[in-house]
Amino acid sequence: MKQGLTLVEMAQAVQDQAEAKRDFVADTRTLEMNPDGSITVESEAVEETFTTTEHTHGQISQRLSIPLKYYRRMQSSAPQLLAENVNHWFNTNPERRMIRTLDGSARAFLSDRYRRVDNFEIAETVLPVLAEFGQGLKIMSVGLTDSRLYIKAVNERVQLDVRKGDAVQAGVVISNSEIGLGSIRIEPLVYRLVCLNGLISQDHSFKKYHVGRQVGESDAAVELFSDETREADDRALLLKVRDMVCGAADIAKFTQIVEQMRDATERKIEGNPVTAVEVLGDKLNVNQEERSGILTHLIQGGDLTAYGMMNAVTRTSQDVESYDRATELEAMGSQVLSLPQSTWREIAIAR
Repeated sequence: MKQGLTLVEMAQAVQDQAEAKRDFVADTRTLEMNPDGSITVESEAVEETFTTTEHTHGQISQRLSIPLKYYRRMQSSAPQLLAENVNHWFNTNPERRMIRTLDGSARAFLSDRYRRVDNFEIAETVLPVLAEFGQGLKIMSVGLTDSRLYIKAVNERVQLDVRKGDAVQAGVVISNSEIGLGSIRIEPLVYRLVCLNGLISQDHSFKKYHVGRQVGESDAAVELFSDETREADDRALLLKVRDMVCGAADIAKFTQIVEQMRDATERKIEGNPVTAVEVLGDKLNVNQEERSGILTHLIQGGDLTAYGMMNAVTRTSQDVESYDRATELEAMGSQVLSLPQSTWREIAIAR
């Protein structure tokens, strides 16, 4: 399993984020994109300019229905034209949007109904729950990227064998995005002791989307602060998150996933392993470097089955630089397990 931050480093980082972030809801007529790509928010209450992340540019492109390829071309070759395009649509089709900022940078351009459930709140909720498991519960990996927070924990007291001598333990992955890249997710994790790989089962996940109450109407840009209504909504949501964390390492779910793994040990790769990896790569949208890693780990593992392929995919997650991508590969391992029989057959007999 890929390592990110220590628990102490993560706690400090989310605390720093909580103190540095600022959020605004603004009518787009109070926004102006500048030729350098920055965004100025201007009204009686607020007048500030923020640099703009590539993620935010992508959200603006999508919201204004400007094709991303053309948006990027203007961004690199005709920044004045891009600013004129964006400002035209900001004023022609006005709407209220939430702008999330951190350290002077606009990091997200979202609906004014976006529910702000932040990494600090998630960590503050789930870490005490994990601590209640007591001895045997280990936090195996923590990641905090520009996109998401991840907490991956394993319960060493819940363990089964896939094969004799090949033990796996039950765990949980908690993840959250503050910038509109998906829901709060609580997913079962299966941790393989032989190679320290983690598999994330998305088939048994809990998701809660960041949709909340609309902020009160106004033509001005207003900075958002905590309020009693939002706090009450968030308490209810975080209690639900707490309950789902408690249930995520459920023995019945874990046993079901292990049974899938046992079944995968019986599904052989009958054709050419090189071609099998290429076909799988096409199905899962895996790049060429990752395919090479999967093939290497498949051959080194000496297990030419669907189970071996699953482990090769999750082992490759340790090799990639991005923590976000590593987590995606851990989830792809579960996709190998749940491939339809006809799709697996196509992979297994590829020559």
